[in-house]
Amino acid sequence: MDINGRELSKKIKNEIKDEVDKLDKKPGLAVVLVGENPASKVYVRHKEKACQKVGYFSKKIVLQDNTSEEELLTLIDELNNDNLIHGILVQLPLPKHIDSDKVISSINPNKDVDGFHPLNMGKLMIGQKTIISCTPKGIIELIKSTKIDMNGKNAVVIGRSNIVGKPIALLLLQNNATVTMCHSRTKNLKKHCLDADIIVAAVGIPNFVKEDMVKKDCVIIDVGINRLDDGTLAGDVDYKTVHDKVSFITPVPGGVGPMTIASLMRNTLECYKIIEGIE
Repeated sequence: MDINGRELSKKIKNEIKDEVDKLDKKPGLAVVLVGENPASKVYVRHKEKACQKVGYFSKKIVLQDNTSEEELLTLIDELNNDNLIHGILVQLPLPKHIDSDKVISSINPNKDVDGFHPLNMGKLMIGQKTIISCTPKGIIELIKSTKIDMNGKNAVVIGRSNIVGKPIALLLLQNNATVTMCHSRTKNLKKHCLDADIIVAAVGIPNFVKEDMVKKDCVIIDVGINRLDDGTLAGDVDYKTVHDKVSFITPVPGGVGPMTIASLMRNTLECYKIIEGIE
């Protein structure tokens, strides 16, 4: 059965809008785009639409590819001190001459809607309340929507990025799953996957997870968004062959993507409450 990320995302955004309608001041989200990356432009457009939907003040700042690191850091400092802005998102990837780690670390942790700041990542590591990365946060919501109890379940995460792999492994652990992290150097990957009750595929290779790698009634979260030569989108899981074997699976598109945006909207509201001193 498909896990409908679009419907769940719509429900969450409606809940946020109801809450925002009661606020005296609108939450403000600043999105900074450096350069002309086509995929980044699409993501930013989706984020703008979501802000309009929930009633946020949205500020988009587009900078040239040749913008210096110093100019970008100066802009972030201005946004850190802007009382109308509660969340700052710098769209990744950045041009190669800009140090992404330095940029992420320069964002006020309380305005870090992406949850990438080292302080927020560190709090996640030790189980403290913090701003959680949008995609992993959305994945947990997707799994919970199936009503499956994660307690004691074997969960396999394929991919070890700071954006998805590592934080989702920590969140699954916090939900009492037994977590195995797999990656490009993992031996016997198929064996690990066949033992899994939950698989989160975030490897960036189209149709990587095949039908013979998953056991019956497994829950699959497909994070991959890969554009094929014919222009169509494919996930990291071979959806057509796997779909009828598993109990739940997220489609691509329409699964994880919408929930990432919904989680961004949630994070912005959380940042707003921290900055405005609202419990």
